[in-house]
Amino acid sequence: MNRTIKIVVLLCEGAVEQLFAFYWGLDMINLIAKHWIVNYKEYQDRVVRQKYGILCGIVGICLNICLFAWKLLAGWLSQSIAITADAFNNLSDAGSSLILLFGFRLAGQKPDSEHPFGHGRLEYVAGLIVSMIIILMAVELMRTSAGKILHPEEVSWHVWTLVVLIVSILVKMYMFLYNRTIGNKIASAAMRATALDSISDAVATFVVLLSTIISHFTGLQIDGCCGLLVGLFILYAGISAAKDTINPLLGQPAEECFVEKVHEIVLSHKEILGMHDLVVHNYGPGRIMLSLHAEVPVDGSLAELHEVVDEVEHQLSDQLGCSAVIHMDPIWASDEESLTMKKEMEEDLKLMDPGLSLHDFRMVRCTGHIRLFFDIQEPYSCRIDEKELIERLQRHVKENHPGVELVICVDRTA
Repeated sequence: MNRTIKIVVLLCEGAVEQLFAFYWGLDMINLIAKHWIVNYKEYQDRVVRQKYGILCGIVGICLNICLFAWKLLAGWLSQSIAITADAFNNLSDAGSSLILLFGFRLAGQKPDSEHPFGHGRLEYVAGLIVSMIIILMAVELMRTSAGKILHPEEVSWHVWTLVVLIVSILVKMYMFLYNRTIGNKIASAAMRATALDSISDAVATFVVLLSTIISHFTGLQIDGCCGLLVGLFILYAGISAAKDTINPLLGQPAEECFVEKVHEIVLSHKEILGMHDLVVHNYGPGRIMLSLHAEVPVDGSLAELHEVVDEVEHQLSDQLGCSAVIHMDPIWASDEESLTMKKEMEEDLKLMDPGLSLHDFRMVRCTGHIRLFFDIQEPYSCRIDEKELIERLQRHVKENHPGVELVICVDRTA
């Protein structure tokens, strides 16, 4: 059921984007932005992002209040519970736009002593509140619609009611377009949630329009069933939007393209032999901090290597807009015995699970024995227990390299 709803919504999104794409150069949001927002095309700039969020929130409030008034009047004249419920859904959308507006306004505040990393996550909180409102409205609509199914009432027919619904569909399509387009450009989960809500509303209103026409020409009272269907669409939109805002609040892995870019920048310096333990902290859009370990030759010049690491940190800041802290891990790059043992351990790990890898490998020669120190990166998808993993490696080393001891630390990673 969820998959079917998702497919329908995605198809509608594609159709709307194709139908309204030619309006983008002339739409109201873009026109206002050119005159109100300095450097309006600098979408990743914090001030520009904030102004776009506030602008879209104001436009959303105005349009949703107008739709609420229109639909409430149409629902009262036609005695349609589906139209009336859809009207109050638009009123909640106006409240959602208000929350979005304040969310962007508060998220743009400068860091202070209590919040040294800024207030950027308030944008996610605003998106979560919007999602909760959407879900509550969906549950209430389904409850009311269930009563309508049990006790159906005749829906009155008014031609201008159809006009109101058609205009509502077009307005919601427009709202989807500008929220989706700007949301993608400024990388805002809250605005993408609002866009999903808008396209769901457009589909919901279309279902209401269809039920009104069918009821008039066939006499079939399907108003309650259509209201229930509308509730399901709104519920899906709310749950999807909630997931998009909860994930960054809880902490989610960085996007693969971002991680690849970090690797590309770090490993572009020949002095850095490898990297691991990349940790990305998201404190809100445009507020990313990361830390990583860079492997450097143990016999290199400390001053020169430190200068290289500083240069990498500046490149990450300039190209990716993030604050970086890099720890240097010295490794032996010219000891043949150490390299051979490292390669053997890597091959053993790959045989156990292709996702396993190791880092911080070093070999210490003691009197009468050798000790190997290294960390294993074990992905969450790996089915091998940590204890079993270490035991299998120790068993292999004992059989093939008597006198070699292992000191292993296992790190879980995405």
